[in-house]
Amino acid sequence: MTNAAGIDEREVTILGIVNLTEDSFSDGGRYLDPAAAIEHALRLVEEGADVVDLGAASSNPDSKTVSAEEEIRRLAPVLGDLVARGVAVSVDSWRTPVQRFVLTEGAAYLNDIRGFADPEFYRELAASDSRLIAMHSIRRGERATREATDPAAVFEGIFQFFDERVSALTAAGVDRERVILDPGMGFFLGAEPAPSVLVLRRLSELHARYGCEVLVSVSRKSFVGRLAGGSATTPAIRRDAASLSAELFAVERGATFVRTHEPRLLRDALSVRRALNES
Repeated sequence: MTNAAGIDEREVTILGIVNLTEDSFSDGGRYLDPAAAIEHALRLVEEGADVVDLGAASSNPDSKTVSAEEEIRRLAPVLGDLVARGVAVSVDSWRTPVQRFVLTEGAAYLNDIRGFADPEFYRELAASDSRLIAMHSIRRGERATREATDPAAVFEGIFQFFDERVSALTAAGVDRERVILDPGMGFFLGAEPAPSVLVLRRLSELHARYGCEVLVSVSRKSFVGRLAGGSATTPAIRRDAASLSAELFAVERGATFVRTHEPRLLRDALSVRRALNES
C-alpha cells in the first residue's frame, strides 16, 4: 500500500519516546531512574516501536537547561543496556559532546533539534554509521518558544534551512540516504496550530525536494489537542487519539518515520489501514 507521496506505508519506522528528564511536558520525572527507563523502553518495543528514542534534556519552552555532563550521566546506563539487548536506539541531543559519546556507545540514530549546527563535527558524522535526524525550528535553539509566526513564512523557512543543512552535510561526506528530515512541529513552528497544520498538509514536498526520508513528531503536542477542541491545559496523556489522527495523516503525506509516545496505537492503526486497503 502506497501513500499520496508514492511511499510504501509498510516501511514506516516507529520511534518510541523515553524521556530521561525532570520536566518533559508529557512524562517528565517518570523515567529518571535507569531501571524504570529500561523497563518502559522494552515495553515500547514489545508494543511496536522499531527504535527507542532517548532524550535526557527537555526542549519544551518551560524546561531548564541541562549540562552535557548530566545528559551523558542520564543516558549512559540506559543506552548501554538497550544496545546490549540489541535494541535500536536513537538519542535526542543537540550537543556535540553528547552526540560523540553516544556514537561510541552504539546509538543507531542521532536526533538533533538544531539540525546538526556544528560543522566541526561533520567529519565524525560522515565517518559514523548512524542515521541523522535533522530537525528544523524557527529559532534554531535548544528549546521551543511561544511566538506568533506566519505559516507561509515558516514553510519557506523550512526549505531555506534544509537547502543549507542537507547541502552542508552531504558536502562533508554524509550519504544523503542517512539523513532524515524533521520539519519540527508545535511550538518549534509557532504558538498557534496553523504553521504545523500547513506543514503537515505539504509534507510530501519535503521528500520530493530532497529525496530524504521524513520524520514527524506530533505526539501529545498541545496543537493537536487544540485541533481536537481541547485547551493548552488539557493533560498531555488525553491527546493520544488526536495525536494518532495527525500521525496517520502524516504517513499519508509521506512520513516514513513517526516519533510517538504510544507505538502500539500507531502500529495497530497502520495494520488495520493496510488490511482494509488490501482486502
